[in-house]
Amino acid sequence: MKGLKFIDKVIFFVNTLAAFLLLVSYILPYVPPKTFSLLSVLSLAVPLLIFFNILFLLYWLFNVKKQLMLSLIVLVLGFNYLTSIYKFTGSKTVVDTSNFSVMNYNVRLFNLFEWLPSKTVEADILAFIKRENPSIISFQEYRKSVHFTLEGYEKFEYVSGEKVKSGQAIFSKFPIVNSGSITFPNTSNNAIFIDVVKEKDTIRIYNLHLQSSKVSTKVKDLQKEGSERLTKRIGEVFKIQQTQAELVMKHKAKSPYKTVITGDFNNTAYSYVYNKIKGDYKDAFKVAGNGFGKTFDFNFIPLRIDFILADNAFTVNGFKNYDVKLSDHYPVMAFLK
Repeated sequence: MKGLKFIDKVIFFVNTLAAFLLLVSYILPYVPPKTFSLLSVLSLAVPLLIFFNILFLLYWLFNVKKQLMLSLIVLVLGFNYLTSIYKFTGSKTVVDTSNFSVMNYNVRLFNLFEWLPSKTVEADILAFIKRENPSIISFQEYRKSVHFTLEGYEKFEYVSGEKVKSGQAIFSKFPIVNSGSITFPNTSNNAIFIDVVKEKDTIRIYNLHLQSSKVSTKVKDLQKEGSERLTKRIGEVFKIQQTQAELVMKHKAKSPYKTVITGDFNNTAYSYVYNKIKGDYKDAFKVAGNGFGKTFDFNFIPLRIDFILADNAFTVNGFKNYDVKLSDHYPVMAFLK
């Protein structure tokens, strides 16, 4: 740090801290939350840590200082993290008659409690689905509604609750030959699955809605709760998510079919839970996405917590992120063969 002005020394100290935390985050996908729950919370900060390290890199580059090597090395080591949040080389959808499309969408009860000012959210979601015409759709925070009908689809829905019956649903243009649910203990969240027949193939589709941390997107609410209490609470949620992921993986291990996993994981691509569920599956966004993969509306942070994962029996021929503001989540769709 010789030769640096005082202000540059302060900046480099903060730079070192940000680089160290980003480096530590690289091990998070391999550390079970039940072992170290507080550390696992760091995965939520990864997009910000990447952003700050890029800013520090540019600052030192602009000032022609060798300190730029710190963030540069850390960012290069975690290049796979960069592609989880932003896809630098997007690809056009490969048109193939064998393609089928899978959409995932957390619809937030079709705006039942009027979080959004619009009075036509349910009708707008229905119109959007009909326009995009996916072969298979997984919904989270779905509720039964006489107004929400999709012709040409079979469906399996699993809802519970006394006042508001809500849960998950999967709609399919292919015949559903089997379906069921995976019960998560002590929560209203769960996972469902269907087996569909496409030509001569049977395909299993999972729809997961893992435990929510119920973190407010309002800065005032976050400040009110306090960082220590918030960190502890999220750490406990991540431990619950680990149990839920283990139940899904145990169930999936018994399936003989080609499989696609969809859902709202309520966690990022930098987490143990994502890594556990993904395994050697293909993350459709990382294969064929473009730009930021934001799926959740959390202020200015581009959080990607909704996923479509396909096993190696499938080719990912395309992927779409939709900027459709009809929920606190954004829909995504993959084109598979």
